[in-house]
Amino acid sequence: MSEPLVIGFETSCDETGVGVVRGHTLLADALATSVGEHERFGGVVPEIASRAHLEAMVPTVHRALADAGVSATDVDAVAVTAGPGLTGALLVGLAAAKAYALALDVPLYGVNHLAAHVAVDELQHGPLAEPSLALLVSGGHSSLLLVPDLAREVTSLGRTIDDAAGEAFDKVARVLGMPFPGGPPIDRAARDGDASAIDFPRGLTGPRDAAYDFSFSGLKTAVARWVEARQRAGEPVPVADVAASFQEAVADVLTAKAVRACRDHGVDHLVLGGGVAANSRLRALAEERCAAAGIVLRVPSPRLCTDNGAMVAALGSRLVAAGVAPSAPDLGADSSLPIDVVTR
Repeated sequence: MSEPLVIGFETSCDETGVGVVRGHTLLADALATSVGEHERFGGVVPEIASRAHLEAMVPTVHRALADAGVSATDVDAVAVTAGPGLTGALLVGLAAAKAYALALDVPLYGVNHLAAHVAVDELQHGPLAEPSLALLVSGGHSSLLLVPDLAREVTSLGRTIDDAAGEAFDKVARVLGMPFPGGPPIDRAARDGDASAIDFPRGLTGPRDAAYDFSFSGLKTAVARWVEARQRAGEPVPVADVAASFQEAVADVLTAKAVRACRDHGVDHLVLGGGVAANSRLRALAEERCAAAGIVLRVPSPRLCTDNGAMVAALGSRLVAAGVAPSAPDLGADSSLPIDVVTR
């Protein structure tokens, strides 16, 4: 018997993602984004995101099935992000997933968005080593996770206590007059800058600070004050140097804590995921530090790092293979779903 065919729905924020997976093989990854509708607000507006999901859902499902070369009746299981995320956006995905699961008479799996970011790496690099450590960095999350068993046990070692790294990128980009989302334009500008030009602070790196937690609010404020001081003095703002120095501060803290966590827990495999994992400096510094520490670094392609349906289908496939019981039909959304709840 062939491996089960799983379709995954992702609507936790502003991306409508539908992925189709068989085992560890990605067959389709269809995506519709509403980021352009949020750009003028400088951030995601939940009501706009929810409406965009409603409009994009059915066409995106049809496109995913067509790209995969399968029909809906071929699907063996449905997976959907149940949290964390924006409640209204999550509810759209849940409603669609429940409808398809009911109509097709197949099991439904409500999965954790963060665990799905780890699972997607298996589509590119094969089965995950267990235990592994995962560094997830996005607009809403900066987390260090210990992963003894992706289907059943994921433990949080550290997380952001204020702004997530991606959120800091967006806010610094706004200060520098760059568009939303801020990650790509800052990455591009930093290529022409000097990362050592400005010594921006590294949050929560003192001897008394939490070993694995993150804080980027102070860094964001330091950048804003530095830029404002230049402007008050009538001096030009070296945008490339600011971007490079800010980016270096973020990458330095993230990679240093991830490598330390690997050493402290005796883990020699690190998975890097989330939208900010597409940042070129973060990927390069992680590769450099992992090589020096004898740690195997696994990083999905940039497209798979951002929110997508493939990651949800990948985790659903892992749950089916592990014999995990499906979710109940009355599965609800949980905007603050804890990471130790892999499936609901």
